[in-house]
Amino acid sequence: MAVVQRIFKGTFVHSTRTCSMEVLQNHIMGLGHSGKILFLETAQEQARLAQKWGFDENVIEELSKNEFFMPGLVDTHIHAPQYSFVGSGMDKPLLQWLEYTTFPTEYTYSDLEIAENVYRTVVRRTLMNGTTTACYFATIHTDASLLLADIANQYGQRAFIGKVCMDCNETYPRYRETSEESINETKRYIEEMEKKKYDRVKAIITPRFAISCTEKLLNALGCLAEKYNLHIQSHISESTAEIEEVRRLFPGYNNYTEVYSKNKLLTNKTVMAHGCYLTDEELSIFQSKGASISHCPNSNISLCSGHLDVQNVLKQNVKLGLGTAFLLVPCCPSHLHYPIATDMRTA
Repeated sequence: MAVVQRIFKGTFVHSTRTCSMEVLQNHIMGLGHSGKILFLETAQEQARLAQKWGFDENVIEELSKNEFFMPGLVDTHIHAPQYSFVGSGMDKPLLQWLEYTTFPTEYTYSDLEIAENVYRTVVRRTLMNGTTTACYFATIHTDASLLLADIANQYGQRAFIGKVCMDCNETYPRYRETSEESINETKRYIEEMEKKKYDRVKAIITPRFAISCTEKLLNALGCLAEKYNLHIQSHISESTAEIEEVRRLFPGYNNYTEVYSKNKLLTNKTVMAHGCYLTDEELSIFQSKGASISHCPNSNISLCSGHLDVQNVLKQNVKLGLGTAFLLVPCCPSHLHYPIATDMRTA
């Protein structure tokens, strides 16, 4: 039987499939190794639980009346390197913002000292805000991406971390790889991550978006995801200009979604960010593949990219999560407590 490491008594708040917010007052929670929840029951069961799990009732930590536990937050889309310029360049639309602000900054992450300083801050800050699980985009630099994985592991955050893949970048040519470099470095990244055997941190296949990747690269990444049974993340239909560029670059496909789907990048392990302009036909493909959308309202509004019709996505039975993209919420009050891992989490 698992050993109880810590026991808390007080108020617990979470959501279920049938209740948007359930408040459990006067409950007791036992945590095992690495913060795994072993039990959550009413405090009336305290004596029985102490006998069953073999803990001393005197070690129970009681929350004050102004404190409560909640499940860790799940950020389904966040660009770790963009933390260093949060709020910058908001006067430009998406593609220009990438050209003049994002790509030049991400290019510098070949310097591991720069990468470590930012990534360590990002992981600490997201955890401070209650984000215990995050889907991170790193940069095209393999070693810096491995460094982000190591930092997330050190701090105990559950994370999917992607080495970004780009073999096309007409707007900032210095920040790209050849197709062969991107494929080979992605393989190296996957293999290095497997060697590390992290409990909570995993590799995720990460083509930046269709207009920064050739069809050859997209197909190779889809094959790698299939071979290693990996999750996949990218962007889709964030802005109208982006969609027009996809039409120009991939004339043989009926729509943006098909570009990913026909290259094995739309699976039940895929998270696509934004999706503001997805048609019902495209949402039907998402539903049939079991793929998910990361809704990033703060990012979409800040860059004036568009708005996702959330109700229609849910109506189409497409899985939906929330992402910050590159904007972090203010620090949370200190009286909130977040378990590292929780069976209560429903996101």
